[in-house]
Amino acid sequence: MPELPEVETVKRTLEQLVTGKTIEEVVVSWPRMVKRPDDAGAFADMLKGETFQSIGRRGKFLLFHLDTWTLVSHLRMEGRYGLFQTDEEVDKHTHVRFRFKDGEELRYRDVRKFGTMHLFERGEELQNLPLSHLGVEPFTDAFTPVHLREKLLRTTRFIKSALLDQTVLAGLGNIYVDEALFLAGIHPERKANTITEEEAVKLHGAIYKTLKEAVEQGGSSIKSYVNGQGEMGMFQQSLFVYGKTGQTCKKCGTEVERSVVGGRGTHTCPVCQPS
Repeated sequence: MPELPEVETVKRTLEQLVTGKTIEEVVVSWPRMVKRPDDAGAFADMLKGETFQSIGRRGKFLLFHLDTWTLVSHLRMEGRYGLFQTDEEVDKHTHVRFRFKDGEELRYRDVRKFGTMHLFERGEELQNLPLSHLGVEPFTDAFTPVHLREKLLRTTRFIKSALLDQTVLAGLGNIYVDEALFLAGIHPERKANTITEEEAVKLHGAIYKTLKEAVEQGGSSIKSYVNGQGEMGMFQQSLFVYGKTGQTCKKCGTEVERSVVGGRGTHTCPVCQPS
C-alpha cells in the first residue's frame, strides 16, 4: 500500500499534470469505488464542468481541490493515476476516467478495486470521515517528540502497531515504521507505553528523517507503485531492514530477521534493536 512518501510523490506529479484542467465528463465503470455520494451517476454529474484548482494530501489520502468540491481519494493497495489521450486504449483495470476539454483524461487504475473516492463541498472534507479521525502530519509543527510520546503512552499495544494506527500519526505504513524503528534502535514488540523521553526524541527524528529522504527519492517502488507519470521511486535502494530478511544489517552485520507483529510482516535487526 502506498504510504506518505509515495502519496506525496503522486500528489506532486498530479499537480503538474492536471491543475487547471476542466472536467467535461466522468466515466465510472466500478461504482463501488465511489463512497460519497453513494451514487456513481450523481458523483459524475457533480464533477462536470469543475476545474482542478490544486492537489493536496492528508496522510495517505489524495485531495483534489476543484471549484466547488474536494475529491478525497485513497489508493489502497494498488491504485494509481495517469494522464492519457482520450483516444488511447483503456486498460481493463481502469475504473474511473476524468475526461478533460483539452482531449486528455485522468484515469484511475486499480487491479484489486480497493480504492475509494469521497466527494465533499470544499472546506468540509477535514471535518468528515475518512479524514476527520487522522492523527497529526509528520511534516507539521504539531509533530513533536512530546506529542509522539503522549500518544504512545496512552496504549499498551506493541509500538509498531501503535505507529501503524493512523489516529496516532497520519501516513506511516509498514515500510517506514520498520525503517524508523530500526534507526531509533527500538524493537517493534516494545510496549508503546514504555517509551522514554530520550527514545521518543530518537524515534521522532528517525520518523522525520526516513520520510523526508523517502519523499526526496520519490518513495519506494515495492511491488507495483509508480508515480503519476509512471516513474518508479528509488528509496527502496536505501532501506535498512524492510524486505531484507536473511541479509546482513548495514550497521552491524547481523542477519536481518522477519517476524509477524500485529498481523504485519516485520523486519528487525536483533542486535541494533534488542528486545
